[in-house]
Amino acid sequence: MVTRYMLGNEAIAHACLEANIDFASGYPGTPSSEVIDVLRTQKERPFYLEWSVNEKVAYENALAAAWCGQRSLVTMKHVGLNVAADPLMTSAYTGVTGGFVVMSADDPFAHSSQNEQDSRCYARFARIPCLDPSTIQEAHDMIRDGFALSEEFGLPVLFRPTTRICHSKSDVVLGNPGTEHRRGVFTKNPAQYVVIPAHTRVLHKKLNEKQPVIARRLVDLGYNRGWVKGKTAVIASGIAISYVEETIPGDVSLAKIGAYPIDEEWLGDFVRQHDTVVVIEEGAPVIEEIVRQVAGTVTVLGKKNGYAPLEGELSPRVCEAIMEKAGLLTFSPYPSTAMAEGVPPRPPILCAGCMHRAAFYAMKKVYRDAVYPSDIGCYTLGIQLGTVDTTICMGASITVASGISHSGEERDIICSIGDSTFLHTGIPGLLNAVYNGADITVMILDNRITAMTGHQPNPTTGCTACGSPAPQVSLEAICRSCGVPFVETIDPFDLTGTLEVLKEAKQRKGVRVVIAKQPCVITARRAGVRRKRYAVDTEACTGCRACVRYGCPAIEFSEEKASITDLCSGCSVCAQICPVGAIRMEGRT
Repeated sequence: MVTRYMLGNEAIAHACLEANIDFASGYPGTPSSEVIDVLRTQKERPFYLEWSVNEKVAYENALAAAWCGQRSLVTMKHVGLNVAADPLMTSAYTGVTGGFVVMSADDPFAHSSQNEQDSRCYARFARIPCLDPSTIQEAHDMIRDGFALSEEFGLPVLFRPTTRICHSKSDVVLGNPGTEHRRGVFTKNPAQYVVIPAHTRVLHKKLNEKQPVIARRLVDLGYNRGWVKGKTAVIASGIAISYVEETIPGDVSLAKIGAYPIDEEWLGDFVRQHDTVVVIEEGAPVIEEIVRQVAGTVTVLGKKNGYAPLEGELSPRVCEAIMEKAGLLTFSPYPSTAMAEGVPPRPPILCAGCMHRAAFYAMKKVYRDAVYPSDIGCYTLGIQLGTVDTTICMGASITVASGISHSGEERDIICSIGDSTFLHTGIPGLLNAVYNGADITVMILDNRITAMTGHQPNPTTGCTACGSPAPQVSLEAICRSCGVPFVETIDPFDLTGTLEVLKEAKQRKGVRVVIAKQPCVITARRAGVRRKRYAVDTEACTGCRACVRYGCPAIEFSEEKASITDLCSGCSVCAQICPVGAIRMEGRT
């Protein structure tokens, strides 16, 4: 045993090594990404690992390995579980042979997500066990033991850490990486793995019969437990447990819910020993609904009657406020969390020299009065440049653009989507748009990497998750194979050439694809690519602010003159924009 100070996701990854993991797959998504990133660079245990093209693909790969008896992990963020929901639901029927843990990292407050959905609801829907850690140490221990729990019941186990678990740090007691390796062997059993109606009906009955046994087992394992101290109680789950423990009065009972399904007999016995129960949980009122079912005449305070917020994430101060409102506390040990006066907001912004800014600038120049559906990625920040009108979910830019086209909208429609997102779920939408005769322009922003989630490789990058060489997928060939008649690749840093191609695309009808291709500025620098920086000739500068309106954070303006800081990456677009030629490469006159 050794104790190390580490990130939550790092602790989770190490626990998988301790559990003798044989197979890992996933799709990057904050706050889950670091788990696969840590596993793909470790040298302590050999096993198969991949970044998959989307969550459904990742899930089915890992599920197949679990069918072959291997211990398998699949990782994603909460909205990624939507993409994997199809195999998730049916895999609960088929079950597994080797331990199979599904890590779905939730993001309360939507720090980097399009919604705040609660993965516990998926576990309840699919009728599989769900582990909900309250500390980083518990996250480590839960996922380590989750593989054995999966094998005990022959079911996938959903592991649901939240942002504050994944991206916080603490001391963690670690074990040694396991040395056991399992050879995958698929044993044919059509009655289990071929889900035709006759088999499904039998499998569903077996799944239902497992539920009370699982619920009781989770109590026996200590995941769900309570301490009776008075006539008022708090029932909490996840990170809320850690917050509540900081301020809960000594005469108030506490029940900790760390896993689902909840044994209703156990929970009912705990609840009915009290006059009032306060339920504190992030996300949906999953626990509260069950508490209300077993409470009888006990007063229940929580989300449903306004004692706890229905949205956002919890904090020590919020948990304390819930207990204050419920009459459990009469003091406020935490200071206000309001932002200090005078501190300016700092919204996220595209990097200096980002190819997306140049592509959006050209898009707006040519398609002035257009509709701009977009997608999930760094380029969603194009909203600051006026080139993002819709963002729903991965791959939706093309399908939304197609739907707007068929609605009768008379303005031009040009959508934007990244290379990784296009390969994730954009291809079916493009195929559908061509097949059904949409009139749209699609701009694929190809920066050769999955940038937003931490620069993970994808099929355009030229290497696998573990760094092995891989064929670079041709986006041009994919688009042409979908039947797109106009496919052109541009360098967004060549502003003149980009404008010409976009003007040509605008004159055409049907589906047109323009691929803006430049490596991500961060990965390019890491690879040693260095361009000469640009500077402003202050004597020539007229103070017109054309460069400032471009929006690059490397450009500043003071005393009626522009200047360029050390953030400059040498993309040269500002020099091409300047109407008087006042911006030049350093060292040139």
